Amino acid sequence: MVLVDGALPGEDVEATVYEEHSSYARASLATVVTASPDRVSAPCPHVARGCGGCGWQHVSLPAQVELKLGMVREALSRLGRVSEPDVRPGAPLASFGYRTTLRVALSSAGRPGFRRYRGHDVVDVDSCLVAHPRLEAVLAEGNFGRAQEAVLRAGARTGQCLAILSPSAAGADLGAGVRVVGQDELTAGRRAWIFEEVAGTRLRISAGSFFQARPDGADALVATVAEALGGAPDGPLVDAYGGVGLFGATVGRDRPVTVLESCASSAADARVNLGPGARVLRVDVARWRPGPAAAVVADPPRSGLGSSAAAVLAGTGASHLALVSCDPASLGRDAQLLAGHGYRLQWTTVVDMFPGTPHIEAVSRFVR
Repeated sequence: MVLVDGALPGEDVEATVYEEHSSYARASLATVVTASPDRVSAPCPHVARGCGGCGWQHVSLPAQVELKLGMVREALSRLGRVSEPDVRPGAPLASFGYRTTLRVALSSAGRPGFRRYRGHDVVDVDSCLVAHPRLEAVLAEGNFGRAQEAVLRAGARTGQCLAILSPSAAGADLGAGVRVVGQDELTAGRRAWIFEEVAGTRLRISAGSFFQARPDGADALVATVAEALGGAPDGPLVDAYGGVGLFGATVGRDRPVTVLESCASSAADARVNLGPGARVLRVDVARWRPGPAAAVVADPPRSGLGSSAAAVLAGTGASHLALVSCDPASLGRDAQLLAGHGYRLQWTTVVDMFPGTPHIEAVSRFVR
């Protein structure tokens, strides 16, 4: 089997193999001989210049959704051993101007850009179709000083903007209203944050904390997690890998909440966002000693829960578990692990958080 980067199902292509394994090889697309009807011209001019930021701009938007649904079904069937999984599309989200977090590299000329596809060179840009307008203005007009990398964050619903420059912010001027902080300052103990609003809840997000890259996508995740926990009995909610407390502060607002989070910055934000009534524990989920819970929501990293964390969460005795996954393969593996603890997968909804890219976010409902 040969996996060809950039090719679509049903196409005839010429490709160059660059990586070989015992059961498959990887190849880069050279020429499309017969194109799929789902192939379109990339709307972003930087794709032709080699920008690797959005890998699926050559795929029509309806086809992107179908491909993602198929990838999740295949992973659940093959890795999760789920017979005929119920995989559904979520409500459509805007395809452009949505990203409120950007990680950019700086070229030798000091201009921001993104890494070249399958390379390390910087393709400098002065625009970005998927960036929130507040961040696109920073890309076009900002002076990044002597920084080598930058993380740009905007609170789309609060109007706030934060830039974290590495290794330092020396000489930078990103315009009025942008709070600029160097990584060296953060390492020395300085704190910096913005606020964002999701599902009617105001959330603090510190410079070192993870947060979803679009607030409307976070809204969609909250709504889908609430649906996944529908029918759960009254009682405590465990928000595992809770980050800044997104689900605990929204889905869990009427329940006693325990947030499990290993990142110090995120745990500090969660304490602010949930208030004194919640328990926020800075702990690795796999090492937590479980307490009783009526429901669990887990949003693990790309690697998924793994056997230890799955056993810990099952140890809460929760009847309902909502799993937020950002990788189909890890979702498949976790579904099999949870089945071993008596949880049955009822459905999975794919929330298309990142149109124009192959990245997948899915929420699954498990009932014991």
